[in-house]
Amino acid sequence: MKPKFIFTLITFVSFVSASFAQRIQNVGKPVDYVSTLVGTQSTYFLSSGNTYPAVAVPWGMNFWSPQTGKMGDGWMYSYTAEKIRGIKQTHQPSPWMNDYGQFSIMAMVDNKTFDQDKRASYFSHKAEVAKPHYYSVYLADYDTNVEVTPTERAAYFRFSFPKTDKAYVLIDAFDKGSYVEIIPKENKIIGYTTKNSGGVPENFKNYFVLEFNKPFQNVSTFSDSVLQDGRFMVKADHVGAILEFKTSGKNDPVLLKVASSFISHNQASLNLRELNNLTFDQVKQKGEDIWNKELGKIEVEGGTIDQIRTFYSCLYRSLLFPRMFYEYDANNQVVHYSPYNGKVLPGYMFTDTGFWDTFRCLFPFLNLMYPEMNLKMQEGLANAYREGGWLPEWASPGYRDIMVGNNSASVVADAWIKGVRSKDIETLYEAVVKGSKNAGPLRAVGRAGANYYNELGYVPYDVNIHENVARSLEYAYDDFAIYQLAKSIGKGKEDIEFYKNRAYNYQKLFDAQNGLMRGKLQNGTFQSPFNPFKWGDAFTEGNSWHYSWSVFQDFAGLSKLLGGNKAFENKLDSVFILPPIFDDSYYGFPIHEIREMQIVNMGQYAHGNQPIQHMTYLYNYAGAPWKSQYWVRETMDKMYSPNPDGYCGDEDNGQTSAWYVFSALGFYPVTPAVDEYVIGSPLFDKVILHLENGNTIQIQSVNNDSENRYIKSLQLNGKNYSKNYLKHSELIKGAKLNFTMDKVPNKSRGTSAADFPYSISTSKN
Repeated sequence: MKPKFIFTLITFVSFVSASFAQRIQNVGKPVDYVSTLVGTQSTYFLSSGNTYPAVAVPWGMNFWSPQTGKMGDGWMYSYTAEKIRGIKQTHQPSPWMNDYGQFSIMAMVDNKTFDQDKRASYFSHKAEVAKPHYYSVYLADYDTNVEVTPTERAAYFRFSFPKTDKAYVLIDAFDKGSYVEIIPKENKIIGYTTKNSGGVPENFKNYFVLEFNKPFQNVSTFSDSVLQDGRFMVKADHVGAILEFKTSGKNDPVLLKVASSFISHNQASLNLRELNNLTFDQVKQKGEDIWNKELGKIEVEGGTIDQIRTFYSCLYRSLLFPRMFYEYDANNQVVHYSPYNGKVLPGYMFTDTGFWDTFRCLFPFLNLMYPEMNLKMQEGLANAYREGGWLPEWASPGYRDIMVGNNSASVVADAWIKGVRSKDIETLYEAVVKGSKNAGPLRAVGRAGANYYNELGYVPYDVNIHENVARSLEYAYDDFAIYQLAKSIGKGKEDIEFYKNRAYNYQKLFDAQNGLMRGKLQNGTFQSPFNPFKWGDAFTEGNSWHYSWSVFQDFAGLSKLLGGNKAFENKLDSVFILPPIFDDSYYGFPIHEIREMQIVNMGQYAHGNQPIQHMTYLYNYAGAPWKSQYWVRETMDKMYSPNPDGYCGDEDNGQTSAWYVFSALGFYPVTPAVDEYVIGSPLFDKVILHLENGNTIQIQSVNNDSENRYIKSLQLNGKNYSKNYLKHSELIKGAKLNFTMDKVPNKSRGTSAADFPYSISTSKN
């Protein structure tokens, strides 16, 4: 090889490497960096997010998604699929919860069929545009382009058919009871779908109305297994309709306006007002503007292209749930169909979130950046309590019997502590107190094992209540959250002391022999044999190595139990040093969360599931903050990407996304219901947070790149700052954070006990 060629090759490689590492300085429109396909390369056995490409506006009542899976399949869209069966209105929070209020729309040419397999068309990601506010796909079998752009409760479709007399638009209202009526004089269809996955009253329906810009050449309706021409109304287990159009080419699109309601057909027609006097392109532009406004509240620069894309894709996911479950009546008043009692009532309602996941950082994120939205959500929680008698822990759309804990207490308390002042706080306090002392109508409402917990301070291992250690630890933290709320709203000493004392109940399950949390029998002895690598059983979707850190309220107390800060630090180290071994005997097979831990080569650290996601920040409580800086950055770099396999487990309604958003800023709410964020390692050179109160938080990071992940020094508002935490109440006044980063740890900063974040056992208050 000639020397000149070698020099040229080296120069070229260096140029390419530098290009890939280039840090973006001007983001422009943040929506352009969002990929809605992140997390869609998932299966039942291995989750890379378990998401679908939600086409929606922030927190919108209705989402839309391309549908590659069969009717009723929770995996409605898989990145590796080859065919599309329709564009589906969806309210699905996750494949594990499945869907409700769902129907599908499909375009066909010369193929008049209702069969979901026969109507499916090949498609390619090369001819697909997937954005938050707009989705477009080329249906190869029909030479047809389908586009959709949404509002909160409506959507606009544009079908670009070839020249044909046989263009069809199909509406599939799904099974389990549905209705369709065609009104040719108005180019309209009305109907409803009842298909759901639980959590609904007996009178539940999702009513829809569709209005076309062209007359129907012919109409057909489907009832169960029979497709019949000329029939205008059908009501059966599974119904739908096929409309025939004559089109002169792709410049002669069929336009469709569609809206739905949980209240009535009349209300669905009212919801169509969101499209009044607007063209398809105007609705699309309006959606783009909305997303740019909300995403643009956090400006970032000085990161790689992949980091920018990952950040804004995660921010998009953080602004989807909980979704609106309210509508505006003829007088433009807020009303909702109650998923708790089946009545139509005034006021806000939100749904499709599980607090076991989202109390950790999704709701704290809303309290920081979108407090006005969470104020409405707090009213919605109060309405849920009034209408159902309990606060939901998992709502979709009403009570669902899944997961553990009583974490609605955290969601209520953190909002109040962070300054979200709900007018319903007395009702909400009554609700959290009731939930803290009583078992509910479902195990996931109130507290399963409440009588045992009230008496013993824990739920015993031997009383046929599974996941008892997980429940007990979360109950103790939730009691802490109620303690914080009771203090803040001026409740009496009796309430305050009661919940403060119960916040220490975590100590009753600490096994000093193993230095881990362990199940305890009703008689006070620990369950035996004990395998800290056993998933499930006493724990929820994890093992003792994961749940032993669920002491959000008192890491100083946990450190003391372990023998001091150095022992605490060593125990944290062990999570990453241990091999990813597991005992799956409780489940009988490796659940997907087990595989997701096993394959990423981070020991027992299981970031793909929620119980341990805060653990990387805990070195800040032991005087070794540089280890948090290392592991937080390692997790961001290794566990996230802007690709279809971009998550390391279930995304879970914004929680896993909000973790990345917070961590990229450089801090994280380890303990919700406390006025603090724990410091990690900022990802970008510059960030500006535009708060709703008009103030800004400006974050500068000098000498920041993939190698320089350690904090050499930090200045807060121009003054040197050694603490390992930041106070929310100070940040929202407006703040300037100036980080200087380095490739070697600063082992003298943040090592004093005075620099450690909050713990109840060391707090002066």
